[in-house]
Amino acid sequence: MCNCASITNMAAPVAAARVRSKMMKRTLLLCPNTYFTVRGLNVECPRYNGQLQSTTKSVPMRLEGVVGLEIHAQIHSRTKMFSGSAVRFLSPPNSLVSFFDASLPGTLPVLNKRCVEAAVMTALALNCRINRKSLFDRKHYFYADLPAGYQITQQRRPVAVDGVLNYSLLGGKKGNRVVPKNVRVKQIQLEQDSGKSLHDDARGQTLVDLNRAGVGLMELVMEPDMTCGEEAAAAVRELQLILQALGTCQGNMSEGQLRVDANVSVHRPGEPLGVRTEVKNINSIRYLARAIDYEIQRQMDILRTGGIVHNETRSYDSKSGTTMPMRDKEGLQDYRFMPEPNLPPLMVYEDSASVPAGTDVRRAVVAQSLRAELPELPAVTRDRLVETHGILLEHAFTLLNEDGLVEYFERVLKATGREPRKVIGWVTNELLALLKQQDLNVGQSPVSPSSMAQLLELLEAGSISSSVAKRVFQEMWRQSGAKTAAEIVSEQDLGLVSDAQRLRDVCAMVVDSHPHEVQAFRAGNQKVLNKLMGSVQKEIKGRADPIVVRKILLDEISESA
Repeated sequence: MCNCASITNMAAPVAAARVRSKMMKRTLLLCPNTYFTVRGLNVECPRYNGQLQSTTKSVPMRLEGVVGLEIHAQIHSRTKMFSGSAVRFLSPPNSLVSFFDASLPGTLPVLNKRCVEAAVMTALALNCRINRKSLFDRKHYFYADLPAGYQITQQRRPVAVDGVLNYSLLGGKKGNRVVPKNVRVKQIQLEQDSGKSLHDDARGQTLVDLNRAGVGLMELVMEPDMTCGEEAAAAVRELQLILQALGTCQGNMSEGQLRVDANVSVHRPGEPLGVRTEVKNINSIRYLARAIDYEIQRQMDILRTGGIVHNETRSYDSKSGTTMPMRDKEGLQDYRFMPEPNLPPLMVYEDSASVPAGTDVRRAVVAQSLRAELPELPAVTRDRLVETHGILLEHAFTLLNEDGLVEYFERVLKATGREPRKVIGWVTNELLALLKQQDLNVGQSPVSPSSMAQLLELLEAGSISSSVAKRVFQEMWRQSGAKTAAEIVSEQDLGLVSDAQRLRDVCAMVVDSHPHEVQAFRAGNQKVLNKLMGSVQKEIKGRADPIVVRKILLDEISESA
């Protein structure tokens, strides 16, 4: 008989039910397409200053920040962790709730195999040590959106421990120097998510939606190896790319699929770590960096003026760019952890041979099989791009940081004969600038890879100049790809001027009308030639080959001497 937890999904119907809570002394009505209503529930949290000032004279001291992260990644699965309820974003309130999700008496958890495999794959990608036997626990605390009054998690023995996340920072004045970094991953544990409370202050009530209750989470606990917001943001972005490559988490932070808690403290180098604060539920990488940097500076200011940093939980206000106190953490909270009695130990087997006789291998979690399914990870992809196409490493970072941009770049390369280093600028500069300007993703680009390739072929063949090519690209974007590059060039007569006599006439006119610039050039100011070339291009609407124009200008200047 297998000792591992059952991993068969079991769907349960959603039906109307009346749930009574003695703690709240309120009646919560659960039915599809409605919210729980908790009338009269006080949703205000006590506020703490956290910045006690001392009359002690400010003493300069050298301080440095220390940052650790706790990251909750929503597992990409069709169903929840312990029930057969579907997982969908923006579904009608309380429409994806099973009897178990609502914690009705007599319901039992049934572990979702997909969630376990996602955690193991993530652990393998982060070089963690997989615990062959892990345990589930109950963590007791009261939230209105936690019907059972406890969360099923892994406090004693998580599924994986002792990993490492390698990431990089782009340093240097131009951001072209790659600085390798790493942060230790203390553990990865499986747990279930809670529901969602929506506070209606005007009516003095709280609405509860249990669609999210029971959704599978991976909590990744990282050691305090980082020193600033930039490092934390880079680490989270790298983790996000890894999870997306694995398919274990979609990583959409705006939908709450990746939520970060930052533990921040400051101390003097060489001394014990200082009192830490926890900044909760940051759902943007940009805001993560800002919140951490603000909190580090806030604590430094307090200590330098003789104040006291309080151990508290804080939230980040993106509008003001500050962290605000939520609740005190000075007292030790008793979660009353206890073993989960309804789930046996979770077993992860190294290979098929280690699966006990009589156990269906299809229902077992086998590390060797999952290791074989690991895709190309971001770090490997970057190295491949650099080695295969000869682009700079910082360009590889840019390509990988935008979902779908690597595929777009490689499709353009496949359709054109241009060198990768000539294509990369168009993808990372022209295309990416317009995408960001209009807040679009790569898949929404009006200009397809094949259309860009046709434009670059015209440029490579010498049919248009580089400045005209940029104008044509803007026009292709504006028309949403309705016309090809060749059609736009033909209709607007944007092809390169091939009439040598016309070019000589224009260059001669420019030389005659700019005597001061010509005199400065003859005196040794080589930069003036660029101004003269710009005047020529303006006269013929950018339709001249810069190399040809330069040569003719030099001839005209020498002849007029």
